[in-house]
Order: sequence, then structure tokens, then C-alpha cells
Amino acid sequence: MILVTGGGGFIGSNLVKALNERGKTDILVVEDTSKGNDFPNLADCEIVDCVGVSEFRRDLRSGGGRSRFDRIFHQGACTDTMELDEAYMMDNNTEFSKELLELALRDRIPMVYASSAAVYGGGRTSTEVPENEAPLNPYGQSKLAVDEHVRSVVGKAGNTLVGLRYYNVYGPREAQKGRMASMVYQLYRQLREGGVARLFEGTDGYGDGEQRRDFVFVGDVVKVNLFFSERPAARGIFNVGTGCSRSFNDIANTLIGLLGRGRIEYIPFDRSLTGKYQSFTEADLGALREAGYDGSFSSLEVGIAESVKAWERDV
Repeated sequence: MILVTGGGGFIGSNLVKALNERGKTDILVVEDTSKGNDFPNLADCEIVDCVGVSEFRRDLRSGGGRSRFDRIFHQGACTDTMELDEAYMMDNNTEFSKELLELALRDRIPMVYASSAAVYGGGRTSTEVPENEAPLNPYGQSKLAVDEHVRSVVGKAGNTLVGLRYYNVYGPREAQKGRMASMVYQLYRQLREGGVARLFEGTDGYGDGEQRRDFVFVGDVVKVNLFFSERPAARGIFNVGTGCSRSFNDIANTLIGLLGRGRIEYIPFDRSLTGKYQSFTEADLGALREAGYDGSFSSLEVGIAESVKAWERDV
């Protein structure tokens, strides 16, 4: 059986769908069921069951997870970068991850988990080494705590144990993320509903809308997950982005071209984000390539076009 935590969410459901397309349906999804069991992202997916996080963690602590899983994809987390409850973040993101890591190490289960480029904070250098890591918020801190724990145990691992530091992921199945959806999706909604894409005025030396991020298509993220899960005894922490930063203006203009309408409006920077905002991100893919992953990454234009096709079907 394959375990996918966060399997009803954005990246997790894309992963479940990709596994189905490979003939894998023996999948247990773990999700936050505190608000009900309606996960529309799983409507076209085939799984064995979907259980709540609390129930699963109780079962895990009692030994119920022993030897049940062939592979673990840990995608579940609170991804709200504005969440300030550090105790909640550390329990939900860090402690749960450690519990799964203990299971994976004990039973030698291949495990691939979601980390984040948020661990780099405002730095411009992103090779996967401690001196580059300086999170700006509790979310980034919770992800870094897992990575640090992995570094302390990975030398003893007899199984695949891989952390993937996602950059700005976008694509189909992210509508349910609300305010934490990618800027690609948020700008799509703004343009479709009101015809105006709202971008921040210049920050940190960048012009209006010229802040740059590494935007990576979710289909490419899924391919990296599957690559490492199938690779014997792969170990380490790797960046997952395109390796090429693009501006928010690029996103807005690409969307305007695809939708055939719209304009950009620049708004004052939200001062509540001062000291917490990444004006530049770009993945260093050196370690990923050295690990043997030679897959290409979709350009922003190609990825957005694919995403808009999916989003338009769901309107």
C-alpha cells in the first residue's frame, strides 16, 4: 500500500492521480478531516481510503502503521505562511513528519517528503547547505526543523529518504487552497473575474511587479517525487524548481495573453509583510542533477497554458 499524506490537497491529489495513471490504486490518503470529508480533488482518483490526521497519528503511535506501506509520500502540512502559531506549526508540520520518519526508518520504507524553499528566507543563494538557511516565518522554521532532523539520521537510513524543497508550485487542483493558492492562480482569478491583475509596487530594489520567483508546474513536481520514490536508497535534500526566476509581471502578461483581456494595476506593498517577504527566489538544481534527475521543467508560458486549460474546465 502507498501512503500519501495531504492527498486531498493540491500537490498530493496530483500525485495520487499520477499514481493511478501508473496503475497504482492501493493508496491510503491522510487528510485534515476537521472540516468534513469532502475532498473534490479526489473525485476522479481511485484510493483505498481517506483517514483523518489525528486518527492516523493515534494509530501510528500505537504501532498500527507497522509494515503496512510500500512507499510514503508525505505532502501534508499547514502551508499558511501567515500562520503565527508556532506550537501548532511545530506539531502539525514538524512532529508529525518526525513520527512518519521514525516509521520509515524502522521498517525501511522509501519516503519522499515535502520541504520548502521558505527555509532560505530572503537569501539569494539556495544550495542545500545550512549557511543559506534563514526562514522568515514559523512555516519556514517548521520545515527547516524537519530537514535538520533528517540530516541527523540520514546516515543511518537503509531506505530511500528524500526531502524536496518546493519553490512556488502552481497548476491544476489548487483552487481549494484559498488565499494560499499560488500567485499564478490568484492572478488568473483576478483577471477572469475583474479584468485587473494587482501586483505590488517595487520592493527590495525591484521595480513594480518585477519581484522574481521560481514558479514550478505541479506536474513537474510530481515527476520528481515519483523519480526518487522509485530510486533505490536515494538520500538527501533537494531543491525542486525550474532554476529560472520569473517576474510577477511575466505571469500577469502571460495570463492576459491567454485570456485575451485584462490589465495590471500596481498597489502599495503590504507593510505587514516587511521582513517576511521573499522578493527573489531561484532554485539551484545542482544537487538534483547530480542525484540523477535529468527531467526538464516546463517554462512559465507552457505551465500556465496547461493550468488555465484545467482551471477553465472547472469554472
